[in-house]
Amino acid sequence: IVTAEDRQWWSFPPLARVTPPEIKSVASLNATAPNAASPAPTVTPIDRFLLAKAAPKNLALAPRAPKHVLLRRAFLDLHGIPPTPEQTAEFLADRAPDAWPRLIDRLLDSPRFGERWARHWLDVARFAESSGFEHDYDRIGAFHYRDFVIKALNSDLPFDQFLRWQLAGDEFAPDNALALSATGFLGAGVFPTQITANEVERTRYDALDDMLSTTGSAFLGLTIGCARCHEHKYDPIPNEDYYRLLATFTTTVRSVVDLELEPEKIREARARWETARAPLAAELAAHEKTLEPKFNDWLASGAAMPTGGVWNVLELTETKSKAGATFKKLADLSYLAEGANGASDDYTFTAATPQRRLTGLRLEALADPSMHHGGPGRAPNGNFALSRIHVFARPTRGDAPEREVKIARAVADFEQNKASLSIAGSLDENPKTGWAIDPQFGKDHQAVFIFAEPVDFADGATLRVKLEFAVNGQHNIGRPRLAVMADAEPTLKGEELPGKIAEILRRTKEPNFAASLSPAQRDTLREWWLRKDSGWRERNAKLAAHAQTAPSNKVPVLVCAEGYTPVRMHTQGADFFQETHFLRRGSTDQKLGVAPPGFLQVLTRAPESAQRWQVPTPSGAKFSGRRSALATWMTDLEQGAGALTARVAVNRLWQHHFGRGIVATPDDFGRTGTAPTHPELLDWLARELVNGGWKTKAIHKLIMTSAAYQQATAPDRAKEISDPDNALFLRRMPRRLEAEAIRDSLLAVSGQLDTTMFGAGTKDERSPRRSIYFTMKRSQLIGSMVAFDQPEPLVTQGVRPTTTVAPQALLLMNGPQVRAWAEAFARRLTPAATPATAATPTATAAPSTLIARAYQLALARPPSADETAAAAAFISAQAASYTAEKNPTPQFVALADFCQVIFGLNEFAYEN
Repeated sequence: IVTAEDRQWWSFPPLARVTPPEIKSVASLNATAPNAASPAPTVTPIDRFLLAKAAPKNLALAPRAPKHVLLRRAFLDLHGIPPTPEQTAEFLADRAPDAWPRLIDRLLDSPRFGERWARHWLDVARFAESSGFEHDYDRIGAFHYRDFVIKALNSDLPFDQFLRWQLAGDEFAPDNALALSATGFLGAGVFPTQITANEVERTRYDALDDMLSTTGSAFLGLTIGCARCHEHKYDPIPNEDYYRLLATFTTTVRSVVDLELEPEKIREARARWETARAPLAAELAAHEKTLEPKFNDWLASGAAMPTGGVWNVLELTETKSKAGATFKKLADLSYLAEGANGASDDYTFTAATPQRRLTGLRLEALADPSMHHGGPGRAPNGNFALSRIHVFARPTRGDAPEREVKIARAVADFEQNKASLSIAGSLDENPKTGWAIDPQFGKDHQAVFIFAEPVDFADGATLRVKLEFAVNGQHNIGRPRLAVMADAEPTLKGEELPGKIAEILRRTKEPNFAASLSPAQRDTLREWWLRKDSGWRERNAKLAAHAQTAPSNKVPVLVCAEGYTPVRMHTQGADFFQETHFLRRGSTDQKLGVAPPGFLQVLTRAPESAQRWQVPTPSGAKFSGRRSALATWMTDLEQGAGALTARVAVNRLWQHHFGRGIVATPDDFGRTGTAPTHPELLDWLARELVNGGWKTKAIHKLIMTSAAYQQATAPDRAKEISDPDNALFLRRMPRRLEAEAIRDSLLAVSGQLDTTMFGAGTKDERSPRRSIYFTMKRSQLIGSMVAFDQPEPLVTQGVRPTTTVAPQALLLMNGPQVRAWAEAFARRLTPAATPATAATPTATAAPSTLIARAYQLALARPPSADETAAAAAFISAQAASYTAEKNPTPQFVALADFCQVIFGLNEFAYEN
């Protein structure tokens, strides 16, 4: 039971309406560091909160850092690469009072911002592009989620919409390709690809738990997954609340969908295509108008079911599998085999048809992405082998006995061979011969069985078709469909009468048939009837041919949604179940009833109004609306979890700017987490986020224009003793850059950075693109990234560890790629080299000039006199140590050595 006391935990109540405190003195803000070359920053509400908290300890903010330090800090924070010498000179020369906030605006408006900050969120989202575990299959189109995050941050997508799209983009904006790609968040976790029959249900619950646990940690800062097997041991999250939340994702699966992600690139071509299409469509519409009276006459005359050369697709009334498979009816009246795939099997299908004089049966084996290689067989290679077919018939009315229909002959569109694996093999008595289609996998196939005599009953026939599979193990058809023909010689190319048309035409003998048709049924019948007119077919063919020329840049995108074809793993069971159950101790063998979707009681202000977040789903929608309801609850500031969502969001921003969050455990705002050091400041920032339309760039600027952010990093012994963890944020602590920022800085400073954005990534460490575009394959993580503490993408990780270990130094000292960048850096310092010698130019400029430019490029500052002298002595000594035989350009090699030393400096790898 969730009590009133539970609701008082600091992270659960509504946002407090806080006024920044008044402070007695701001004298501490007037001091500046030596050579700051700018006035002290203005006191901001953030600083008032911090100074008020520090007043009892008589502590104040540190002086402002020098301008060149602030510039480099801002670039590394927002772009992950240092400023160029030109950008440094421009900022240092700008003495206007608003130079600093204008710089922040420029950095936030740059596309580099999204590339830098997207990496922070991808850690939270446990993003990767492969399934994990022993096979670690690649995920087609998974990288589009990474691109979504970059685009969302660059466009300042409101955080509440950022959340909604990641949980239910397909529900909130089903026609928006970017919103659909955002749902990759839910599907980014690990998932096994070899699932035996007894693992299917447990594995599905594991997948649901991954979605829920990640959602809880990322957006709510709660360890919801701890309530899977029992009541949460620390936080007020009952076991039942966990399963109600879990039910949100009951039918959510990974799918690969072709989406138009950049329609603007083909907008002009699309307009030209539409212009050319208009007269073709008008001509077809005009012809249809002339046919309308004929269609009405046909309806009025009784709309007789066509005979002769038409395949009538059968809707099955009963399906059976000897091995225990089940059959899922699809819209085209094919039936998808699911579940057990026996070593051998017998399928028995029953259907009724009102037609008379049936002359043949068509069996289709249809491809489907759920099968290996697309099928159409369920064998591991996608094949099937039909050993024998039997057809039985009896009158639909009366008690006449069933009799077997003799099949005279059969034809197929393709046969594996003419010996033992042909269509003729399905008519003999040998169970080891039969119809197979290797190597034509992933394609639809069909066979036609011609009856020796027509099947003719006055009121129609009930057919029972038995398909036997015994040629080879598990070679059963995965998606069969049956059709019959009447009054004509059955052929492979006969016209098909769709099942929905046949269903309507079966009612033609009913009184007032035409008048009883619904508008939808009339339109369906009319569309089919029009196709029988040669003039209509001719005009429609022109329109269809033009449609094939439509400009498109659709690409496959991994989404996690409902209603799309699931990505099929090597599983012996279903992709999902229609219901989620309460489980005793998390065991799928101990179900306690169906769990309805719901929310956390402790974050629901008015439990009786839980239905307020339900979003009505439009008619015919593919989705259930459960995920959009969850997202709406999570962003409801007054009645739902919106207050906690806002607190977690602004805390993550603060953390990446200061190295530590106001709550030091950004993924855990529960009782096992750390309490906020400044709860009033946290709520004030959260309300600023919400009042600003959930826009995050304004919060970045708010934080970075504070005096607290602009503090220098000079040691302060008194503060180190009084506040060793810097929980008061009254001093700036140098921070080691993350792996990506270190590598990107190496690329930028060496002049090798390729700024191409978006698209498929690479696992090649030599790539000149930014590190965020590395392919995140779980079993093949990038070595240099791991060396500098990039986490494994298994669970949410809001804080990266910062280690100092030997492999990091060895990578910078001995890494061949680092050496290549050092040589490129050296070439950048000697632009006077001619093209013929550009590969290994001679350092002709004065050493002091080269050294000064190196410092400006790498560290955004000039070297001191001592640094210049030491660097010059190093270059000279290195050049003297090389022999002409091994190094024909000793001066250049020595300069490259110096550049590599620069790369190894603490100052290069740290943000001060």
